[in-house]
Amino acid sequence: MARNVRLREAMERAGFSADRLAEAVEVDPKSVWRWTNKGVVPRRIGMKAKVAEILDVDEAEIWPQPPRVAGPTEDREVTEEIVTVWAHRADAPKARWWALLTGAEHHIDLLGYAMQFLPEDHSRLDRLLIDKAAAGCQVRIALADPESPHVAERDDEEGLGGTFPDRIRTTIDHFQPLFGVDGIDLRFHHTRMYNSVFRGDDEMFVTPHLYDLKGYRAPLLHLRRSVDDGVFDGFVAHFKRVWATATPIPTP
Repeated sequence: MARNVRLREAMERAGFSADRLAEAVEVDPKSVWRWTNKGVVPRRIGMKAKVAEILDVDEAEIWPQPPRVAGPTEDREVTEEIVTVWAHRADAPKARWWALLTGAEHHIDLLGYAMQFLPEDHSRLDRLLIDKAAAGCQVRIALADPESPHVAERDDEEGLGGTFPDRIRTTIDHFQPLFGVDGIDLRFHHTRMYNSVFRGDDEMFVTPHLYDLKGYRAPLLHLRRSVDDGVFDGFVAHFKRVWATATPIPTP
């Protein structure tokens, strides 16, 4: 996304720093940074008008108009956050997964049932995550508790013959070097999973879980954050809610 030069100029004319504007409209300073540096447009109702009023400019002067397409009866907004969709997770090139993780500087969030494919497809994953954590990146990994009834339910649904818990334990074996590393947190979640989330800063892969279908055959969405309170932020909030209920994985 391009920088919002008009917003930056309006802030300078009005004598507002990012922190001061954030305080005035009651948002996190990071939101203002995304508005000015990444061209993110706030989605919260009334926020664009509130910012324009504080800066004493017309709303249309500082906010780009969202793209619109004609619908059957009316125009509707179209999100720019969906970058690519693959029909099956297995169709996504491994290099795209690696790019998602190597590009992250602040947040790596991984949420799934077993995600066994991830360390097995990327033999240097543990080293990468350790290096990222050492550089100040927060790494959070949430796997399903192998003893959870939801794991047994999914195992039965996919016809795995009781092997699903062992797949999770295999992933934990792969992740052994990550335990005890500052900046890396591994937890068990105990929820029924509707989707798996793999985030690297403002990029994200999401796998919707479809009934009676193995994960590698489920669709994969590549999302990129471009607005506040949009699709991307919805999945970030989903991760945070699950994470808040998760418990630390015992050290192997």
